[in-house]
Amino acid sequence: MAKSSPSFTFHESWEEKRERAVKIVRKLMEMYPRRSMGEILQGDPYFTLIRCIISQRTKDETTDRASEVLFRRYPTMESLANARVEEIQRLLKENGVGLWKTKGRWIVETSRILLEQYDGKVPDTLEELVKLPGIGRKCANIVLAYGFGYQAIPVDTHVNRISKRLGLAPPRVPPEKVEEYLSELIPENLWIYVNHAMVDHGKRICRPIGPKCEMCPLRELCPYAKGLVRDEEIRRG
Repeated sequence: MAKSSPSFTFHESWEEKRERAVKIVRKLMEMYPRRSMGEILQGDPYFTLIRCIISQRTKDETTDRASEVLFRRYPTMESLANARVEEIQRLLKENGVGLWKTKGRWIVETSRILLEQYDGKVPDTLEELVKLPGIGRKCANIVLAYGFGYQAIPVDTHVNRISKRLGLAPPRVPPEKVEEYLSELIPENLWIYVNHAMVDHGKRICRPIGPKCEMCPLRELCPYAKGLVRDEEIRRG
């Protein structure tokens, strides 16, 4: 990756950017603390994997409700692997999940593959996770971070938007490139905190529409707050 990219909308050396990135992450950790790793992890790897399939293009509240109903009715990998696809699709649809046909099929197929090819265990590498139906880099990294507790940076819509507003990635790059920039700029021992802190920040302050820059503790570190990055320049991913 080029250390100084012309695709950034303002000038800053790579070392200055790295120093600023660390300050940003540490500030975010202060703003949105977790007392323990247990508060970052959402559950075991399988629960996290299935929840991530449900969550794609779906609001958190809907994902939470649908996941709870699904695992109450099908509490094990075996029960989901043996479920009728139509039943899973119906359950997702009834609980307001979008793309319910595709997701229902992915959930059953993934459960069967895990039982047949991985001895009922979720793989713990990105290379193997992305082989599963419906699992891209974002979901794979979510499983690694929140299921296994590994250092990973899942780039969802909040991380994509906020990283670009903060000038930690060029505004036009796709999410996988945002992950590369963040991995280069942020020390590995801090990676696992990036997603949860930016998600919280994106919901409370750095909203997609009407961000509260005037009350943001990051405004002195943020080129967006200084008018150096604009929303119309940012690729949504």
